[in-house]
Amino acid sequence: MASLSTRTRTRFGALVIASGLAAALVGCAGGGPAAETAPAEDQPVETRTETLTVYAAASLKAAFDEAAEAFEAENAGIDVLPITYDGSSTLATQIIEGAPVDVFASADERNMQKVVDEGLASGPAAFATNTLVVAVPAGNPGRVETLADLARVTTVLCAPEVPCGGASERLLAAAGVEVTPASLEQNVTAVLAKVSANEADAGLVYATDVQGDDTVESFVPEGADQVVNVYPVVALDDAASPDAAKAFVAFLLGEQGQAILAKHGFGKA
Repeated sequence: MASLSTRTRTRFGALVIASGLAAALVGCAGGGPAAETAPAEDQPVETRTETLTVYAAASLKAAFDEAAEAFEAENAGIDVLPITYDGSSTLATQIIEGAPVDVFASADERNMQKVVDEGLASGPAAFATNTLVVAVPAGNPGRVETLADLARVTTVLCAPEVPCGGASERLLAAAGVEVTPASLEQNVTAVLAKVSANEADAGLVYATDVQGDDTVESFVPEGADQVVNVYPVVALDDAASPDAAKAFVAFLLGEQGQAILAKHGFGKA
C-alpha cells in the first residue's frame, strides 16, 4: 500500500486536533453532573411561612392583638395576618358566605353554632367568659346609678343579633326594665364609642371593654352575674393553614393564652 503523502498526513493531523478541541469544548459546556455547582454549605435555607387568618369578636381586640404577637414569638414560620374584628353575627355571616378564614372566635355560642350547623366547623372549645357593665361618659352627666336609669336617659345598645345585644336583652328583661335605645349597634365597640364621645348617656358593654378607658365610667348592674357570655373558638374545617389554626386554638386554651385573656379582664370558661 502506498504511503500517505506529506500533504495528506498534515491535513489528517489537523482534523484530529480540531476534533479533540471540539470535544473538549463540548465537555466544558455540556452541563453534565460534573459541571453542576453544589450549593454552598453556608447558604441560608429558605423557610416557608404560613399565614393565619383569624376572625374574632370586637370585644376580643386588645386581648387577641397581644395573643397573636405572643403566638408568633413562639411559633416561627407562622404569620398571623391582621385580625378581623366585628360583631360575631356579622363574622358568622361572612364565614357562611365563603370568607376564607382559618380561626373563628365568637362572643357567644349562638353565632358559633350557625357556623357549625353549616358544616364549616366542628368541636368548638370555650376559652373565655365576659359579663355586662353599664358604661357612662366620664363625669356621668346623666346621673345613671342603676339599670333602671337606662329607661330615662339616652341609651345605646348592641343589636339583638349581636352577642352583647342578646345579653343586654336578657339582663333588662330579668330586671323588668324597658329601654327604647337611641341606636342599635352592630358591635360592642360602636356602643362604647358613642358613650365615650358623649353621644349617649349610657350603654351596656362588656366589662373588658371599659378596662383602662379613662373616657368612661362604669358599674356592674344587679343581675349581671346571671347573664354571662361564653366565648367559643374553632379552627375551620377548610382552613388554608389547618396545623397553624389548631396551634392557635391550643395556644388560647393553654396557660399563656389564658393568662393574656385574664389580664384583659376575661373570666375562665
